[in-house]
Order: sequence, then structure tokens, then C-alpha cells
Amino acid sequence: MADTALKAKPKETSIQTGISRAGTDAIADELCNALADSFSLYLKTLGVHWNVVGSNFFGLHKLTEAQYEDLQTAIDAIAERIRALGHIAPAAFGDFTKRSVVESKTTLASVEAMLTALVKDNEAVARRLRKAVSVADEADDVFTADMLTARIGKHEENVWMLKAVSA
Repeated sequence: MADTALKAKPKETSIQTGISRAGTDAIADELCNALADSFSLYLKTLGVHWNVVGSNFFGLHKLTEAQYEDLQTAIDAIAERIRALGHIAPAAFGDFTKRSVVESKTTLASVEAMLTALVKDNEAVARRLRKAVSVADEADDVFTADMLTARIGKHEENVWMLKAVSA
């Protein structure tokens, strides 16, 4: 992991369930990336929800509400999995900024730009999660692999829905 503070592994949460220490380290690192991506995408999706305007306002407002609520649930599940593996979950904007593939430097103003950005970011997160699933599979962490595989499906669904309303 990038930050020394996040490398601390409290003894009281160390588990012995058949995943090697090297495996939990690698998985936790990927989960920290997934957490940063999910939180950054949550914030960006919430911003679209707040700022969307136009003739398709109600539909987009409801769609982005469902997406940010799903992300909120995912954020908690990912952070708790990091903790269950005996690692510290990042919880600072700086950590998320360093780790995330989601571009979120400024608030976008046009609906078209907001939707295009959400599509791009959901696609990027889904691609990155595929690597994390591979790391979990390699370490025989079926729980994490399943959780992240389900997340890939949600991001792919988000892309489909966002493209459908912007067509």
C-alpha cells in the first residue's frame, strides 16, 4: 500500500482462514483502490444528482439517486472487508485522490458532460475491478472475488442505463 499509516496491521484483527499474509496484503491493496474509486464515484454521482437540469430531470435525478445509494452500500462493504482482512481502510480525501481512477477535480456544469463523465468513470472502475478479482482469485479469497464481481456487474449496468438516458 502507498501510505505507511495504511500498512499497519492490527494483531487483534488478523485472521487465519487460509489466505496467506501476502495474499491478504495484495487483496487489501486492491480493495483500498476499489474503496477510493467507489467513494470518488459516489461523490461525483451525488453531484450529478444535485445539479442535473432539463427535460429529463426527474428520470436522471432518480437514476443517479439509485446509483449513489448503491455506491454508499458498496463503500461500507468494501471498507469492512479491508478491516476483516486485518488492514486499515483509507478514510481521507487525500488517500482517495491518490488511489482513484475516477477523475473528479471540478464540478461539471452541463448534463451531457456529467453523463459522459459518469459513463467513462463507471467503465474505468469496472475494468480496474477485474484486476482486483484476479488478485483475490489468485489468493483463493472467494468472498472478495464474488463481492467485486458483483460490483463489476453494477458498474456495467450503470453504464448501460446512463447511455440509454443520454441516447
